[in-house]
Formats: sequence, structure tokens, C-alpha cells
Amino acid sequence: MAAIREPWGLSVLGAGSVSAEPSLAFVDLAVDLLAPTPKVAFAEAGAAVARLRETLREHGIPDADVSGSRLRLTSQYSGYGAERTFLGYTCEAKYTVRTEALDRLELLIEDAVTAGANRVDDVRFEVRDKPAMRDEARARAVEAARRKAEVYAEACGIDLGTVIHIEDVNPESVGGHGRSAGRADHEHDGTLSPGSVRVDAAVLLGFALLPAS
Repeated sequence: MAAIREPWGLSVLGAGSVSAEPSLAFVDLAVDLLAPTPKVAFAEAGAAVARLRETLREHGIPDADVSGSRLRLTSQYSGYGAERTFLGYTCEAKYTVRTEALDRLELLIEDAVTAGANRVDDVRFEVRDKPAMRDEARARAVEAARRKAEVYAEACGIDLGTVIHIEDVNPESVGGHGRSAGRADHEHDGTLSPGSVRVDAAVLLGFALLPAS
């Protein structure tokens, strides 16, 4: 029969979440071209990058909202061993574009692809003040933990004392994996979707217990 070796009070886990409509989006684009020589690869990719930058400016996106990388050149082959065949040189440049014009996002992506961004790696939706959402989710997690503790204390015929332990918990571990799945200072970004941005939080609270008054 299981026994509590070191009884000290009541420990409860609480979870909370906050959702909000997205206010901006991040689009990961890439210019990825194959050419027979490095010179041609650099020239074609450079021209595509210039067209892409100009298209983004036409959409009102300043250069400061476009983070990118330098042109990267790699050799490309097909097959293995004796069947390996040289295909040419791939020149790649990746960009992340930030935009608040969500109503024109589809047109932005279409124009970027037309301009030369022949790869769309990801589209992520965000909110402007995510730290505030995370704080609210943590406050809701504390409220949920306290409500749970009050139910346990009332059912046991005792009073709930002060909080004597607070532990930040990885919210991903709350969904059935248990505390062993991970905890501590984990800044979880939540679930992102075109419809909403969700931020989760979880907390483990320890309460002292008092005799019923």
C-alpha cells in the first residue's frame, strides 16, 4: 500500500490559457535556384532577391521588417555511388517577412512567389503583446490551482493555509504526460493558427494545511 513518506501539506497543479486574434504574421520565404555554374547561380539568385525586395517595398513592408541571410551556394547531385550525377549549383537566400496587413497576406505571398521567392517554408501568426498574454495565462493557472486546492481542503474538512511552494511547470506536460515530461523556466509559445493565437501556462502550488476553524 502506497504511503506519503514526508507529509507536509497540499500540492496541486493548475493550468491556464489565453487566446487572441492574431495581429501580425511572419512569412518564411526562400529564393532557391539551380544553375550550371556558380556565376550564373549567383546572378540569377541576386536578380530574384532584388525583385523580391522591391515587391515587398511595394506592399509597404520596410526593410527593417525583413530579416534575411546571405546567398548560400552548394553543389547538387542526384543518385548515389556510381550512379551519382552532378546537377549544378544551388544558390539559396532565406527571408522572414513581418507584416501586420493580414487582410492582404495572401496577395503578398502570391506577389513574392511571382517575384522570385520560389519557396514558402512557413506562415506564423502572432500578437503584438505576447508577454502580457503569457502573464494572464499564468495568473489563470494560479487561480485554477487555488480552486482545486480549496475543493480538496473542503472535502477533507480542513482549512487551506498560505502558499509555501510555487513551481513553474512546462504546460506541454499537463496534457497527459505528467510532471516528469518537463518543467522549470519554459517559455512556451503556445499553439498558433490562422484563427487565433493561444498561450498556455501551468503552475504547481503547495499549500499549508490548517485545522478546520
